[in-house]
Amino acid sequence: MRALAPLLLCLLPPMASGADTIYKCIKDDRVVYSQTNCPDEYQQREMAFEFGLTHEVDSDKPKDPNDPLTELLNGKTITSEKMLTLIDSEIYRLNQENSYIEVLRASERKKLDRKRFWRGAPETDPEYLKEVAAMNQRFDEMKGANDASISSLKARRDTVATADAQ
Repeated sequence: MRALAPLLLCLLPPMASGADTIYKCIKDDRVVYSQTNCPDEYQQREMAFEFGLTHEVDSDKPKDPNDPLTELLNGKTITSEKMLTLIDSEIYRLNQENSYIEVLRASERKKLDRKRFWRGAPETDPEYLKEVAAMNQRFDEMKGANDASISSLKARRDTVATADAQ
């Protein structure tokens, strides 16, 4: 019996590893959920659970072998419309990140204010002012890097747009 226990423990992890994927089998108006692949007459969708979120992927569709990032890194060309869309989405993302940085700055400032208050120090306390200056410098550097990226992306967008117009 003692020799059987390690064998069972070795077999258990591979069996449990597929437990986070469920297949949704669809035929006409009938839907069946299964832990194994669907029969051929059913449409199959893969339901994956990651970090508490459910992702449904149509696993019948052939997977696109061309990853857009890989194409860009390989130097393959993409259309100017696609390039403008990618640039605009990155500019939007960086603006959102700048907004998030400001939220973090306000939260950090309140945290420093509470710390100062419970120490009983005035607002002119040199240690408090030094902490606030360091915090502001850190967030200004992050925001400055994003702003520099945004300006270079806007310049690139203008270059692509003028080249496309000609």
